Amino acid sequence: MKAKARRVPPNAASHLRVETPEDPLRIVALGGGTGLAALLKGLKHFSMGGAGQVISAGPLLDLTAVVTVSDDGGSSGRLRKDFDILAPGDIRNCMVALAEDEALLGHLFQYRFSNGRGLQGHNFGNLFLAALTHVTGDFHQAIQLSSEVLAIRGRIYPSTLTNVRLSARMRGGRVVKGESRISGSHSVIEEIWLDPPDCQPLKETLAAIAAADLITLGPGSLYTSVIPNLLVRGITPAIAKSPALKVYVSNLMWQPGETIGYTAADHLRTVHQHAGMPLVEYVIANSRKAPPAVRRRYERQQANQVEIDTAALKKMGVELISANLLAKGDIVRHDSARLAQLLAGLARQGRLRKISASVKQGAGIKT
Repeated sequence: MKAKARRVPPNAASHLRVETPEDPLRIVALGGGTGLAALLKGLKHFSMGGAGQVISAGPLLDLTAVVTVSDDGGSSGRLRKDFDILAPGDIRNCMVALAEDEALLGHLFQYRFSNGRGLQGHNFGNLFLAALTHVTGDFHQAIQLSSEVLAIRGRIYPSTLTNVRLSARMRGGRVVKGESRISGSHSVIEEIWLDPPDCQPLKETLAAIAAADLITLGPGSLYTSVIPNLLVRGITPAIAKSPALKVYVSNLMWQPGETIGYTAADHLRTVHQHAGMPLVEYVIANSRKAPPAVRRRYERQQANQVEIDTAALKKMGVELISANLLAKGDIVRHDSARLAQLLAGLARQGRLRKISASVKQGAGIKT
């Protein structure tokens, strides 16, 4: 009787054999909010398992999103308080961004009730995840089942399954607790942390990081979307140990209440400060100015475009990739397609570096 072949999980494959340039490139994207969703929406067109438009010729991508779950405002905050679950909002945004069909099911999951006692302000997708969490008894399983419903191209993991709360110390020593209060504060943030501090990541997250060709941080709210992932115990050391290329995608604009006046180097310096070590090798930043009328509108909201301080980044030992990444329109946002093309190229570079290191190791050459 012929033995049945054992199926190897995607993220375990790289531990069993040396990958080739033709194998799907593994990207792990950490973040939250609309920034991570925009990045994933662009990468999706290169990803495995879909028949959608391919932006450019090249290898397929194997995508993993690691998403912060510390949001305590809006619909997510209400569901956390009422049902003692993790924040579903950023997870929902990422699922829709990676959905095979963004039309019907995507609009359904993003549908927000405009009236109705108890329903007003809630997203259908948030309610769906909350209900499925109670049915299965497991938030992680609820995400996986919801992902199957949406036929997403990739995997989505919460940064932790612990019901964490984000806290911040402001200049002057005042402590603010809760992500929504931190974002709404107009004080300068000096440090953030998670309670409880010993929250653990999923083992699948650590496996994906170890097997990655490229790891991305951002774009997204620096203190409330990007850094909280690094505060989950075990994630930062796993990123540092991973052979992948590590990239920080700089925000386009200051964020009132969090990063007014921050340059690209300020963003990266804050990431490294909270990580406790240098992590990033490349910074991707937008080089194009928004139209004057758009800039004036943002200036009235105390927001300017993030300055690319090249000399400071070079002094930090990182390589700057500056490109026109500004999407057309009246809202300042990343062009997802252009950003995806850049990241796909870096993922290929990461794969080739891993292959070269394996060859040298096999030949007994010290690296």
